[in-house]
Amino acid sequence: MFHDSYHAPDQHAQTIGPFLSLTRVAYFSMEIALHPKMHTYSGGLGVLAGDTARSAADLELPMVFVTLVSRKGYLRQTLDSEGWQQGDSDPWVLQDFATPLRAKVSLPINGREVWIRPWLYVLRSPIGHDVPVLMLDTDLPENDPLDRSITDQLYGGDAEYRLRQEIVLGIGGLRLLSALGFANIKTFHLNEGHAALLALDLLRRFPRPDDQVNGNDLRYDVGPVRDMCIFTTHTPVEAGHDAFEYELVYDLLPDYFELDQLRLLAGSEKLNMTRLALSLSGFVNGVAQRHARTTRSMFPGYRIRAITNGVHLPTWAHRAFAHLYNEHYPSWGLEPEVLSQADQLHGGLIWDAHAEARQDLVRLVAEQTGVELDPDRPIIGYARRMTSYKRPELLFTDIERLRAINRQFPFQVVLAGKAHHRDEPGKRHIRNIFGHIQDLAGDIPVAFLPNYEASVASVLVPGVDVWLNTPVPPMEASGTSGMKAALNGVLNLSVLDGWWIEACLDGVTGWAIGEDGGNGAARASAEDLYQKLEQAVLPLYHGDREAWIQMMKQAISKIAPIFNSQRMMRRYAAEAYVR
Repeated sequence: MFHDSYHAPDQHAQTIGPFLSLTRVAYFSMEIALHPKMHTYSGGLGVLAGDTARSAADLELPMVFVTLVSRKGYLRQTLDSEGWQQGDSDPWVLQDFATPLRAKVSLPINGREVWIRPWLYVLRSPIGHDVPVLMLDTDLPENDPLDRSITDQLYGGDAEYRLRQEIVLGIGGLRLLSALGFANIKTFHLNEGHAALLALDLLRRFPRPDDQVNGNDLRYDVGPVRDMCIFTTHTPVEAGHDAFEYELVYDLLPDYFELDQLRLLAGSEKLNMTRLALSLSGFVNGVAQRHARTTRSMFPGYRIRAITNGVHLPTWAHRAFAHLYNEHYPSWGLEPEVLSQADQLHGGLIWDAHAEARQDLVRLVAEQTGVELDPDRPIIGYARRMTSYKRPELLFTDIERLRAINRQFPFQVVLAGKAHHRDEPGKRHIRNIFGHIQDLAGDIPVAFLPNYEASVASVLVPGVDVWLNTPVPPMEASGTSGMKAALNGVLNLSVLDGWWIEACLDGVTGWAIGEDGGNGAARASAEDLYQKLEQAVLPLYHGDREAWIQMMKQAISKIAPIFNSQRMMRRYAAEAYVR
């Protein structure tokens, strides 16, 4: 389960000194999920970064991680009686987890000097070593009140606020590494485009001689920068690629970089952070094979590889499954490939572990929603960021069809997810789901867990029987929650997109909704979903428990050994960090 064993026992006794000479790779991410009580992430991108850090510690990789402090968190979700999301800040106590470092750097932003101080959080692996996490903070007395809030709210504010944050992360983070004495870093890994200004700041150090520049050529040598920069892009959704008006860029960073040159690197209309990172990175990858192909079509002309995401297995295994794996495969945390033997485990052991996880979920649902789940019905789980392309209401397309299926094969549903502050359609999806819950009352138990975050996920994901995912293809970059589900013997029922194309053996590791290459139309997808529930998933659960458990074992043995962050980080180390 998501827990806090991956941290140093006494944060305040930690210093940066032991890491300075050893560190070779700096990983920059706007968000990182480090601890349940540190609200420094919003969703999948941050959870992935946290799993990356834990595997880096396990594997003793010489890395430092750089992020923002996000003192006010991302979003604490409350829901009124009708299901309308009420969002507020989600503050946490920075001093309880991190140590302030004495080094500071300043940057001119919008004509004012903005000072940045790093805080140190040391992540310690029980089986590996420590990795440092630097959390950048502008809430300093020497700063203007407007600038003190730059690192407060994760993904908060308007475009100007976001650009200020990305200046602090990319440029400020790079300069703080130097100020702290990280002299041996050879590789900068940009986790999404938020830190792309780091690469631009590096580029300023490599002007080309005047006699080597002709006409509209770039007046800088990109070669050395590309040798240093790795870029992982995570979204095929256009709105997920930050783009800023050049007028705003010039207002905040006047005379920082020639705009005619910046347009050659980042796009003629706006400063597109993804395009900037693509232009200045020598190794670029998507986060699943399909996602890399989709990204190549969005940004033609770039070589974009695929390193499929993975999850940190010791973090996301329910305690009952962790105990089972520890007993039978002691090295599974460091060497997940040994779980390929899990299909040989006695079915009763798998079912008993699952029953314990299920009981935890039943208890949580009752406590938080008042809904009493039926112990004899399978539980279908769905939890994503609530936004339209993920189609959170697809299951409820035909309420009468759901009732008919339930009369023959009873089931129940647990959902969760937050909508972004400014995503009004996403908020409406949550409200509509509450309406569906009311429509189905008395027939199908349906619960919506509020304020979905990692500690809730650690109970919800392993506690369901079926994990549902219904995005519009090819809009799912990777998706990792289904990997966590499979680790705990939960069967995936998903649209063929993201990672699931690589893992799905229909009827063996889970089930596909529709076919690869289908048009993804909502009505057709809903019909495919209903047919799978009615003809395959629910009949198997109710009618052949032994076959169901065999599928659980296949899901564990064929998915967990491959879709994990140990394998992912070994690939980054071998293919990206050593070039």
